[in-house]
Amino acid sequence: MSKTKAAKPPPLPGPVSHTFDLSETTLREMNHALHQAESGTFAVVNPRGAHAVAAGIFTDIDVVVNGSVGYYCAGMHQHGRVRVEGNASTGLAENIMSGEVRISGNATMSAGATGCGGLVVVEGNAGARCGISMKGVDIVVGGNVGHMSAFMAQAGNLVVLGDADHDLGDSIYEAELFVRGTVASLGSDCVEKPIEAEHRDVLERLLTAAGLGGRPEQFRRFGSARTLYNFAVDDIDAEVAGTSRNRSKNTKTKKKASAKQRGQSATKKRTTKKQSSQESSSKKSTTEKRSTKQPKNTKKGAKQ
Repeated sequence: MSKTKAAKPPPLPGPVSHTFDLSETTLREMNHALHQAESGTFAVVNPRGAHAVAAGIFTDIDVVVNGSVGYYCAGMHQHGRVRVEGNASTGLAENIMSGEVRISGNATMSAGATGCGGLVVVEGNAGARCGISMKGVDIVVGGNVGHMSAFMAQAGNLVVLGDADHDLGDSIYEAELFVRGTVASLGSDCVEKPIEAEHRDVLERLLTAAGLGGRPEQFRRFGSARTLYNFAVDDIDAEVAGTSRNRSKNTKTKKKASAKQRGQSATKKRTTKKQSSQESSSKKSTTEKRSTKQPKNTKKGAKQ
């Protein structure tokens, strides 16, 4: 399913307080200035794929980045709003706590990873592991998501207006997944569930906040089957018996290896002893031969 046409981005809350040109200002200087600001709207131009742009914002400010960014844009976001007019690489809004992060283009791997709160909106597509280990964040994707999205997702909501690739929700805990398009395959312990009134309310709220269109009745809901919460053995007797056999087999193997090693050691000792004896005999024979020979000058003295 093709992605929904993105709504017109919301207008800026006020006039731009300051513009940072990353072709002239260092990334460290820009982030430091953003951390010092308590209010206002800031623009960032010429990001040129820089990493960690607008990371760690914890005050009620607005940041608009005009261009594509690299890793961990708006990472550790705590308050305020960040909007990227372009694409983002790995870890967009990683570990977001609250506030909002929005991107007009596509995000690669692990968008919204480990997020504990707030809202992340990807108007384009999101790559593999979108929402991995999410812990309360709400993520809305206007296009498709890659494989293993919502892997080990613990809490929060992932809303996908497009399609989901293989292994969606693998090893999921209690997060809620909503997909409007097709799902290539579900991961371990992830199953389809009915959508109740409370889930439609959540969908309505998130779709309105994202401004990407869509209606709650168009979505399917997925979540945890909770079969991985506890270890289960179908036949404990067979399991114990199998463990005992393996232990016995390992013990026998170790004993055989130890006996073989002792035998090799004894053979080596005998060989060394034999070689030593032969060398000693050879030295003794050589000494005896030398002692039986008389010096030539002694023979000449006898003739005289």
